[in-house]
Amino acid sequence: MQKHLFKIMLVVLAVFVIGATIPVNASAASLETTGAVKNEYTYEEAVFLTGTPIIFKGTSKDIKIAEKESKGKLTETYSMKLTASNGATLTRNIAYESDVIDYATLGQKTSNGEVKKYTEKITIGSTTYTLVDYQFSQGTVTDNRAASDYYSGNVISRKTYSYKTGTGNSAAQKTVTIDTDSRHAGYENFWGATETQITESVYSYSDGKTSHVKNRLSTSKSRVLNFEGNLGTLGSFDGGYAVVSEKDVISEYTYDLASGQKGTVDLDAKYMPTIERLIIPKFRDLSGHYAKEAIEKLYSLGIYSDTSNFFSPNTPMKRIDFTTAIGKAVDLRVFEEKKSKKTPSTSVFKDLKRSVKDYGYIESALNKGIIKGVSADYFKPDNAITRAEAATIFVRALGLENRAPDPGYVTKFADDKQIPNFARDGIYIVNELGLMMGDPTGRFNPNKPLTRAEASAVLERFLKYLENDLKQNYRDDILFFN
Repeated sequence: MQKHLFKIMLVVLAVFVIGATIPVNASAASLETTGAVKNEYTYEEAVFLTGTPIIFKGTSKDIKIAEKESKGKLTETYSMKLTASNGATLTRNIAYESDVIDYATLGQKTSNGEVKKYTEKITIGSTTYTLVDYQFSQGTVTDNRAASDYYSGNVISRKTYSYKTGTGNSAAQKTVTIDTDSRHAGYENFWGATETQITESVYSYSDGKTSHVKNRLSTSKSRVLNFEGNLGTLGSFDGGYAVVSEKDVISEYTYDLASGQKGTVDLDAKYMPTIERLIIPKFRDLSGHYAKEAIEKLYSLGIYSDTSNFFSPNTPMKRIDFTTAIGKAVDLRVFEEKKSKKTPSTSVFKDLKRSVKDYGYIESALNKGIIKGVSADYFKPDNAITRAEAATIFVRALGLENRAPDPGYVTKFADDKQIPNFARDGIYIVNELGLMMGDPTGRFNPNKPLTRAEASAVLERFLKYLENDLKQNYRDDILFFN
């Protein structure tokens, strides 16, 4: 398994592009617990009914998967016809239905469902296994945060197959029941998604024998940012960034079967990558600057939209510019308002006109709880963002405010007493996550303004956290320690 995962881990240095979209499963979780892997063309899963692993495969013409959500009901249907190299066949038709409840005031959703239809027949040699009973229940809870949705859930099921052994007078009808207990966890955000599922199954045969199969499955979507040099030496630019979007699925079955066979089966699938070229940064005041790469990445990704050739990296970052960058980084999905008599004429802050460029990001960030004004009525858009304010905004965007210790704790920084109460949790958490550190003297300097360069360096770390750190936690950490 570790070698299998290592190949995947080598691929991942994920950074991102504004404008690309990632398909999102409305239920935010996999209902199937077969351990199957698939891409846009192929499908594979392992079956252990006979006491030896059999790999069934199909292509897009053999598989139909559909999803529909209406009036709080999510229906997922699967139809497939698969074959194995030994001539075995598998046909399956499934319909799951879930009740999706949106607790908007809490920023959470629950999905609890059951199977409405499940027929299956597996023919291996002269033996046909027919599904005669299927019981299924699943539950998932999703915490919708501004920067990322986090979810966790469980699936339990029981399948009973009937099959016949022998012929003539020696023929006997037998059964095998598969009890499955599955757990899944994952996240989804604008930049990527990872879901990992751990499934344990016990096969109970009518003759008293048992088999045990454990499956570990993980699906991940990520983006790799590459610098592509210009092939022409006399061009107007030396090169630019290209984003390669990738999706992969890895699955490992560990089995101890009634036949005496033990071992593992590894499956994996990759989707066809897509590539997108980004705009080219042409700042003239970044040569040799420590934040040059971070600034150029953020500009290429559309998080910055400066029209000047001078970035002014050492000047303070304004509150409005920092908030707008965060809004674009987490994709607050600001839509243009249609001009009508019903359009609000007043701003959410008295010192910020609705006509200001990127006003929508400020309003959305306020509505999402990412920012607050310096008072109820004033935002002070042109004031410099302080380190304390930036730390608080990062943590609110991630929805991790409650991960700080109970009130009354003291941080490790030498200037702990200078930390404003509103920022104490944020500073503690950004430091724990490695997003913001103290200076060499052990001080956090909470009231010191962030320069545009410093803000860029932290924003780049924030984006890498959304993909690299979350992916490691929701894939590698779960797979290696469960």
